[in-house]
Amino acid sequence: MVSTRFASDPGLTRRMVVTLFLLGLLYVVFVGVLIALGAQALTVLVLAGAFLLVQYFLSDRIALFAMHGREVSPQEAPELHGMIDRLCALADMPKPRVAIAQSDVPNAFATGRDQKHAVVCVTTGILRRLEPQELEGVIAHELSHVAHRDVAVMTIASFLGIVAGLMTRFALYTGLGGRRNGGQGGLPVGVIILLVSVVVYAVSFLLTRALSRYRELAADRAGALLTQRPSALASALTKVSGDMARIPTRDLREAEPFNAFYFAPALAKGATLAALFSTHPPLERRLEQLAGISRQLGRG
Repeated sequence: MVSTRFASDPGLTRRMVVTLFLLGLLYVVFVGVLIALGAQALTVLVLAGAFLLVQYFLSDRIALFAMHGREVSPQEAPELHGMIDRLCALADMPKPRVAIAQSDVPNAFATGRDQKHAVVCVTTGILRRLEPQELEGVIAHELSHVAHRDVAVMTIASFLGIVAGLMTRFALYTGLGGRRNGGQGGLPVGVIILLVSVVVYAVSFLLTRALSRYRELAADRAGALLTQRPSALASALTKVSGDMARIPTRDLREAEPFNAFYFAPALAKGATLAALFSTHPPLERRLEQLAGISRQLGRG
């Protein structure tokens, strides 16, 4: 992590390292299986690698385009820029680019491979609903993602899932129908690749989702400690999550694919087995952590 005044989180650092190691090991095994099967899939792997490079170096621009965000100048959004200026000075970090997305869904996100190429974007919906102190807590949360570099790690971590997904489609829609052992029985190569790809995708999916949930807790903690107002962040979380219920379902479903980026999920999972697939921890868990920080700081 680049040195800032955001609270360090060794737990997050360990989880990022372990997740990347396990995904890298899984990727080596995956490629080894493909080679052993003699699958002519190098083109897919090359394309996937190129996609990773594009996603990594242009992640900020891709995210803004996908979520209809537009960079704004200090003249266009003086209060928002002023708030981010103060937080960046407090955190001793470079100021990211600032953007606003025309959406009634109350949310915010940060992306970018490092502090010099980061962007923080808020929706018009969250600007309209939150008080200044609440919005400050949300932005501090997003800036901590940039400081901790977990956005870049999540981009890299998603690579194996992308490769496995592409290989699954490759196996389904191309002629990988030959059999092992010179065609003398055995499963078709395409079926084996399909099964291996599905397993690899499932494992990488669960690993990245687990990391995503922890990094949200880490960002809540770091943002609350930076502003010294955990109650304001808790209020923002409660308000945003509550107002989601008033947003048309169609709009929420359009936003759902970008949940991993957002401050709060557009469609939250319940406290069931489905929570394993969630990008964010339950609201109750986040509020419980913030309440604990409030007690530590001696504030309500």
